[in-house]
Amino acid sequence: MKVKTILVSQPEPKMENSPYSRLIEKEKVKVDFRPFIHVEGVDAKNVRQQKIDLSHYTAIILTSRNAVDHFFRISEEMRFKVPDTMKYFCQSEAVAYYLQKYVVYRKRKIYVGKRNFEDLQPLFKKYKD
Repeated sequence: MKVKTILVSQPEPKMENSPYSRLIEKEKVKVDFRPFIHVEGVDAKNVRQQKIDLSHYTAIILTSRNAVDHFFRISEEMRFKVPDTMKYFCQSEAVAYYLQKYVVYRKRKIYVGKRNFEDLQPLFKKYKD
């Protein structure tokens, strides 16, 4: 049985040279893009209502670029200056490189996993405090 259509659970890529366009041309299949997950950030008011004080935390786990954007947006809305001693545990190297948009990569403490959350567990054990 030949594959005729493929469902991809993410938004359609904006670039013309994406691997999906090459797949469409080479294999003559139809590719449908449907984003299944939609992430919306909360505002600072909701964070305050949950009694979350960002100054009590010394480390943060960032799982995606979206998480990086939302964390720094929330901290800006709450007028919280992120301290230089904050530690960042990033799920992948792509997230760590994206973090450069907000912090200087060398000065801060950034720890990177290899794509899975389980890869971060040895780092958690090493930096218990």
